[in-house]
Amino acid sequence: MSVIESRPSRHYFPQVSSVYASTEPLAYPLMRIVTGLFLAPHGAQKLFGWFGGNPEQIAALFGKLGFNPGYFWMITTGAVELVGGLLIVLGLFTRPAAVACFVLLAVAAYIQAPFGWFWTGRGAEFAVFWALMCLGVAMGGGGALSMDARMRREF
Repeated sequence: MSVIESRPSRHYFPQVSSVYASTEPLAYPLMRIVTGLFLAPHGAQKLFGWFGGNPEQIAALFGKLGFNPGYFWMITTGAVELVGGLLIVLGLFTRPAAVACFVLLAVAAYIQAPFGWFWTGRGAEFAVFWALMCLGVAMGGGGALSMDARMRREF
């Protein structure tokens, strides 16, 4: 038996077996969709100033961090978060969208690392978590409940 194969599990409470069996196919799509839904609004903040965002301040922050021109990087990261997030939600071009988001969030984690771990102190926690979620989506692809699967095409 390979490492990936699993044996049928015996549940501590056999009464829940049918619930687990019926909801298990929804677990990965839920993870994929929530990941995209959490990323997309951050892009809308940068690109459109929605949800309390301020594109001019964000562009200035990118410049201050050494990403010049700041306006270019604000547009680029906003587009990756918004478009990438929506593609992940749809499960369309899932792997390249998730890889782009992973790279963006890995850079964000690197930038935030000097502030420590916890997000409450501007640390890397949030960025690392979402980078790993994107990495998981990149590894898993769109899955059965995705536009990629519906089109029978996948990267």
